[in-house]
Amino acid sequence: MTNRYEQQMKKGVLDMLIMKLLEEEEKYGYQLIQELKQKGGGRLTLKEGTLYPALYRLEEEGWIQSRWSEASDKEPAKKYYELTAAGKQALQEIFSIWKEFSCNVEQIMDGAGEGRC
Repeated sequence: MTNRYEQQMKKGVLDMLIMKLLEEEEKYGYQLIQELKQKGGGRLTLKEGTLYPALYRLEEEGWIQSRWSEASDKEPAKKYYELTAAGKQALQEIFSIWKEFSCNVEQIMDGAGEGRC
């Protein structure tokens, strides 16, 4: 049962986390997967089949953009993603909503009542 809820929670924050990782510099898909896993203490593991639809959705929204690197003798071409100006603004708004929402959930779970957020 825990796994099902954990997956649902990941889906709810995936776009925000991807955008946050792209905020400072562009990254390619495998790099995002590894960074999410590492920064999430191993709990935020993603499969490519989960990551890429999210990247395509974010690109469709205009919040990220992509470019292909040039292939060399040592490395194949890679598709890099970066956050757009609209994405930076959206990230701030989404994170603000997330902070309030998570605080409200904590209030309920801790039995603290209203007013803490």
